[in-house]
Order: sequence, then structure tokens, then C-alpha cells
Amino acid sequence: MVEYRIDRQNGVATYVQIVQQTKQALRLGLLEPGDKLPTAREVVEATAINPNTVLKAYRELEREGLVEARRGLGTFVRRGLSTAPADSPLRAELDAWAERAREAGLGREDVAALFTAVLETHFAVPAPHVAEPEQHLQGDPS
Repeated sequence: MVEYRIDRQNGVATYVQIVQQTKQALRLGLLEPGDKLPTAREVVEATAINPNTVLKAYRELEREGLVEARRGLGTFVRRGLSTAPADSPLRAELDAWAERAREAGLGREDVAALFTAVLETHFAVPAPHVAEPEQHLQGDPS
């Protein structure tokens, strides 16, 4: 089961943090279809946030088709996002890299900035192609 950690200092809305952490657990294979999310009460007890915030996050996940609420039973994962399981060799390599970065004196924001820069290099979204206006020759009916 996922355990939510709320960072009240990062400026990200609490419900968004819950959505992001749930998606991360789905991507890592820590949550799979059929798994039950913690109840709103359990999240409130663990994080001291408003129950409506938890419900808002769960509604957002439901709207995205990732979870479904079953009346009287709870909220369950409908589909996963897992492409790199938590025990992936890539994760172990990244873990070792992060440890080296920390030992080299880099802080969390430094590591995040460096990692984001590398992601942008390797996973850049191509700019949309703008078609040139067609030029018609005189006398050409097309």
C-alpha cells in the first residue's frame, strides 16, 4: 500500500502531491490493478490533512481513469502505469548515481536540476511542425 508524504514547504497543492505520488507508485509497479488505495481516514491520520483534500485527489485519479471508487468498499486501482518496475536494474543504477551525487556534495535541488537537464536532452518534445503554405502555380486549378 502507498504511504503519502506531504511536503508543506514545496508550494505544490496537497491534493496534487497525492495524485503525483499515486502515479509514481503506479509507474514503479508499487500499485497494480486491483490494489486498494488507503482510505481517506487512513491518509488523514497519517498526514494530518483535510479529508476533502484526499477525496479531491482520488476524484482526479478517477477522472483520469486510473482508479475507481466502489461504494462501501474503497478506492481501487483500475490500471497501472508501470513501465519500469521498482526492482529494475535501471533503478539500481540511478540509486547508485544519486548516492554518488550526494557524496559529491550536491543537494536535492542540484540533483533535480541536473537530472531534468539530462531528461530534456534525451526526451525533448519536438516542436510542432508548421506546414508551409502551399504555393499554387498560375493556371493550376489545384
